[in-house]
Amino acid sequence: MNAAYVFTVEFRLEPDGVRVSPNRFETTMEIPAPTPPTASESGLESGGGSDGASAGADAAASDWRFFRDRLWRGELGAPERFRSVASDRLGVEVTAVTFRELRTDEAYLDALRESVAAHLDDFRAESVDEALHKYLGSSIHVRD
Repeated sequence: MNAAYVFTVEFRLEPDGVRVSPNRFETTMEIPAPTPPTASESGLESGGGSDGASAGADAAASDWRFFRDRLWRGELGAPERFRSVASDRLGVEVTAVTFRELRTDEAYLDALRESVAAHLDDFRAESVDEALHKYLGSSIHVRD
């Protein structure tokens, strides 16, 4: 299984004592998506997960429900807060960040669907499709 949350990140360099041109850059940042638990694994109690605000960058990204805590309809729910997460991960001042997609293979998507189905109440949805669309919009990109 393989999946990653893909973001477009803009950052600025402001080194001391020198000028750089250009000083603004755009790059792609991929955060590996944690493997969702299977129905038979322990720890599938309802609730929990990152609150998206108080957790550190690594803790927030390590929860399989990262998309629920950070995204809404395929957009970052709080881009200004996520800029600090991206800045910490990249070690530069991030000026803008946008979510592009969940890039995944079929096996990961199947596991994600199974886990979402086991926790529909956490997603306030009536179906897996509704839950995924509510948070990821149409930004799921399946690759071989």
